[in-house]
Amino acid sequence: MRDLSQLVKAYDVRGVVPDQWDASYARAFGAAFVQVLGASAVVVGHDMRPSSPELSRAFAEGAAAYGADVVEIGLCSTDQLYYASGSLDLPGAMFTASHNPAQYNGIKLCKAGAAPVGQDTGLTEIRELVESWLAEDGTVTVPAAAEGTAPGTLSSRETLDGYAAHLLSLVDLSGMRPLKVAVDAGNGMGGHTVPAVLAALPVEVVPMYFELDGTFPNHEANPLDPKNLVDLQAKVREVGADLGLAFDGDADRCFVVDERGEPVSPSAITALVAEREIARARAAGEEKPTVIHNLITSWTVPQVVTDLGAVPVRTRVGHSFIKEEMARTDAVFGGEHSAHYYFRDFWRADTGMLAALHVLAALGGQEQPLSQLCARYDRYAASGEINSTVADQAGRTAEVRAAYGALEGVTVDELDGLTVAGADWWFNLRASNTEPLLRLNVEAEDPARMAELRDAVLAIVRA
Repeated sequence: MRDLSQLVKAYDVRGVVPDQWDASYARAFGAAFVQVLGASAVVVGHDMRPSSPELSRAFAEGAAAYGADVVEIGLCSTDQLYYASGSLDLPGAMFTASHNPAQYNGIKLCKAGAAPVGQDTGLTEIRELVESWLAEDGTVTVPAAAEGTAPGTLSSRETLDGYAAHLLSLVDLSGMRPLKVAVDAGNGMGGHTVPAVLAALPVEVVPMYFELDGTFPNHEANPLDPKNLVDLQAKVREVGADLGLAFDGDADRCFVVDERGEPVSPSAITALVAEREIARARAAGEEKPTVIHNLITSWTVPQVVTDLGAVPVRTRVGHSFIKEEMARTDAVFGGEHSAHYYFRDFWRADTGMLAALHVLAALGGQEQPLSQLCARYDRYAASGEINSTVADQAGRTAEVRAAYGALEGVTVDELDGLTVAGADWWFNLRASNTEPLLRLNVEAEDPARMAELRDAVLAIVRA
């Protein structure tokens, strides 16, 4: 095996341990990371998966063997690793497979200041270097570093308190009324970060599954799947909470449930946070702030941003594209339909915890319940993302384009997949990069029109 394309994805490394990779691979990725980036020091952290400590330490040893001083921060959320990368100005490696099942693990890599490392920004070169060290049987041997290269050091550092303090400094939480918040950590890293961040607030936390357990004994740590929100929804209703928060496995994404136990769409959260970040930028003297949104977020988001006199910028799906656009436009904030939220003052990196603090501040700063506070962002009916297994993705997409692209008054673009828009509706059809799937998102002004459009497009896709 000398092809790592199934292990090294567009944005990260991710696969089954030990079937697809193990500590010897992690050591090689550490050495390659340092060599490709020319890094003299790196910061490394890991989540609660059973394989994470061994893989993280092997990566650190590989990096040190190639001359880098390694700062190990131990158990952390992904956004805590980004904090360490930003505050220490070091490249970073986070060992996590996010919401994937327990047998998976992976690495999210970044340059100094939490700048992304993806297939176009170094990950391809890292993969190719590791591939060059693979034998035909799949074993990997890292060659000795160049003569004269002194090995780097390994040291440990605590960053949780600094991470919490930095987040709290970015949101005005003064004057909050007391709130009761149910939090489902899904046995992931939210159980590590939530107590540290929320301890200073007038918030009664009702904890759910805070025990760090990478075997995920209660449910998958993937709140994007509705079945994984059921426990939180029931708890919110049971205890009369003002809202519920659900974090994914590495706690970089946060989903919100209102006081009725109903999910609040990530587009509504994007619009709410955008309003607050635009206001904060204006208060600092910025006349026309920019907000990034991917092309699957609701039309509500660019409408809210435009209504506030700010500039909405539409991007492809994926954190590397969001971060690149944020850097290019100096955007104050960015949001995705998948509940990734990006902040300029957090090194343009994504942090669900900071988005959660904005929601708490907005809710606690007035008397309405969350459902009423978010009602003004509920302007359209949305299908959510619907996946269809399709062998000929390009062919089916072409059929959909032929059926809708020539309609009068319709616009078509291919920024990311196929997007077709009418006066009061739109849909996007995208092929998965890693699976034989087509992903459909539909939005319209009323539920009946949305359902009609959804079913018609799916009929073509699944024919």
